[in-house]
Amino acid sequence: MKSDATSPEAYIAGLPENRIPAMERLRKTIQEHLPSGFKEEMSYGTIGYVVPHSMYPKGYHCNTALPLPFLNIASQKNFIAVYHMGIYADPALLEWFKTAYPSHCKYKIDMGKSCIRFKKTDDIPYELIAQLCTKMTCEDWISRYENAFVKK
Repeated sequence: MKSDATSPEAYIAGLPENRIPAMERLRKTIQEHLPSGFKEEMSYGTIGYVVPHSMYPKGYHCNTALPLPFLNIASQKNFIAVYHMGIYADPALLEWFKTAYPSHCKYKIDMGKSCIRFKKTDDIPYELIAQLCTKMTCEDWISRYENAFVKK
């Protein structure tokens, strides 16, 4: 669900009490494992990790006033979601994730193109999310993004 919170801390504070520990742990996992260069901010009403304009001045092609989005985490009505644009844009990364997932979680993977949904907060595979975070640097994402989404 989209939030009007102006900071990640306010976003988490506004969640139902039973979601707060999982979102805090997910946020900490991402902060500790995401390569340097990405910036945490509120993005699309969720907690986002973006490539800032200082690193990629072109910004997001859909709205160049926005920094280039990469990863978001959100507490939705029926699940917690991780939105990872790298697995959407990189088939090899997606295949790695799908192959690794069963050894980290006993439930069938529930995902869309970039969205990984976790209905049970106790079953979020934090170690796998940590590994996923290390797989793509800002430079890797910029290159992949320009090849996949930017019209030449």
